[in-house]
Amino acid sequence: MRRKAGLVLLALAVFFAALSPLLRWYAFPRLAKIPANQYQDMVLEAKDATLLDYGTMKARKVSKVTIVQTLKGNVEASEKIEKTAGKDVVVWDGLSYVVGPDGKMVSKIPERYIFDAHTQEPVHATGEMVDGDPVKRQGIEFKWPFLTEKRDYEYFDAQARITAPIHYKGTQNFRGVEVYYFEQTIPWTKVRFPKTMPVEGITPESVAKTGTTRWYTTVRKFWVEPLTGAPVYGEEIHKEELRGGTLLGDRDKVTAFAGHVKMREDYIASTVDLVKSNRALVLLLTSYLPWGFLALGLLLLALSLYLEARSRRPGDPEPTKDTEPEPVSA
Repeated sequence: MRRKAGLVLLALAVFFAALSPLLRWYAFPRLAKIPANQYQDMVLEAKDATLLDYGTMKARKVSKVTIVQTLKGNVEASEKIEKTAGKDVVVWDGLSYVVGPDGKMVSKIPERYIFDAHTQEPVHATGEMVDGDPVKRQGIEFKWPFLTEKRDYEYFDAQARITAPIHYKGTQNFRGVEVYYFEQTIPWTKVRFPKTMPVEGITPESVAKTGTTRWYTTVRKFWVEPLTGAPVYGEEIHKEELRGGTLLGDRDKVTAFAGHVKMREDYIASTVDLVKSNRALVLLLTSYLPWGFLALGLLLLALSLYLEARSRRPGDPEPTKDTEPEPVSA
């Protein structure tokens, strides 16, 4: 019986030992993915900012500029793209809506971001756009891959429609969560005017006729939780200028917007809580279960060897052999 039990334990030990790397390196990359129906919003603020008054065409100091960013999963569009892409695809319909201190719209820029649900790599398909203009993204946007590495990544800038490196700058602790800090600088770049302008009757086409151009630079900062690849906090030191043309009169340039954009406190707290809960799920698949199964396999192996040794323990009486009865002599 001991030998049979030992063989059963040995089989279980091999099973759990083999399941450990299988779960980590095969199951996890296939199970970890962004849900297609995810919805999230974020409010950012730039306090004591500079904002252009389009009525006077002069820059003025304002108490606050608010940016509301929303990302809504488009399940119908993702299912349609998956039929030809042959992979799990997520489609995010995004909107960046900027309002001044008086609550009036400054700009609104819609986006459609299409990416691989597992790797977060862009997937190029009809409908990929920024502010109605077709784009072909290279690099990530909004979210880093699961198990983010300590290295530079390519990050897509929606304002400039370009991809540039975002640099890993070190590991930090942000409100009890270990994060990787990334930073990207976009130098002064000529960019397009938003299709929706803050003043009725003014269009990008009418502004272009004046010869005035729009320029933009930013320093983008993200604190990313590496297991989930989710930013727990973000900032931008953002500047925009209008340059040249008859719209500015005798001026060479005027500030359209300048401010240090930061996440609002209540959204920081909710984001950190959400990332912590998702982090536990990733740890379960990448660490807790694989290491637990490996430890269980080693324990079962040790128990199997122990039972085998017990079954062969020295000093146990040898089993008696059946012998033929000897003939009785008269």
